Amino acid sequence: MPRDELADTVVRTWGGAGAAWLAGRDRLLADLACELDLELGAALPQTFHAVRAVTCSDGTAAVLKAGVPDGHLDAETTALRAWDGDGAVRLLWADPARGVLLLERAAPGTELTALPDDRAVEVVGGLLARLHRAPVPAGLDHVAGERAAFDAHLARPDEPLPRTLVERAASLWTRLCGSADREVLLHGDLHQHNVLAATREPWLAIDPHGRVGDPGYDCGQLLYNPLGADPAELARRAPDRLDRLADAVGVPWDRAVAWGFAVCVLSEVWDADGDAGWTGPGTALAVARRLAPLVAE
Repeated sequence: MPRDELADTVVRTWGGAGAAWLAGRDRLLADLACELDLELGAALPQTFHAVRAVTCSDGTAAVLKAGVPDGHLDAETTALRAWDGDGAVRLLWADPARGVLLLERAAPGTELTALPDDRAVEVVGGLLARLHRAPVPAGLDHVAGERAAFDAHLARPDEPLPRTLVERAASLWTRLCGSADREVLLHGDLHQHNVLAATREPWLAIDPHGRVGDPGYDCGQLLYNPLGADPAELARRAPDRLDRLADAVGVPWDRAVAWGFAVCVLSEVWDADGDAGWTGPGTALAVARRLAPLVAE
């Protein structure tokens, strides 16, 4: 029997609540299809949520996204409403209590990985510049709160990651958040896999985390993507990628480098502390090591 990766991830992340949600997933999707007059289509790439292609009664192609209703999709809903289709897929309907979103479908939906890296970085930078223009909505978490993940990691009795790098990233996090000269609505996870080819626009962002903070924060996630790329090659490219991203989002290069380093270390901290199957440092740490000598003290 083929492995159900969605089920594995949901149970690993939400435990009993995830198992209960999975048991009712098919009924939920069927009920929503009836309620919203949708024709359910094929499953789309999914990790933490059930994601189905659907067709609305008027023929509009859309995406139905459903997950454990614990509020984790609320930030995505808020961000998409704020952007209203400007650089990102449109939110068509949402039911936060049931953890469900109905989204514009980006067609053909090809990932940005289809482009050469230089062009992909240019597209991401252009999208970030647009997304950061939106008024910041109320109710979103500030990235300053993510400092707690470093502290929790440093409190572990073992040291799965180099302690000096984690301590430096934690200190930088506080300094960067406290010295921002402007704060914006952040995507929080914009990289090649979260940018899809569309018809309304050439490329649209999907799957925002929805945070508030310094625009430089959004320069970090691209650096350890795309998945499957050679870590050494991504580390080599990181300074040049940051040069172009810094220009796009309007932050000094040294600030973009500091954010890139700190975000890469945070990614490794999250992986090491949150994944029972973690096997050791990955691509993000390789990039962080490359950037460490470039970070201004």
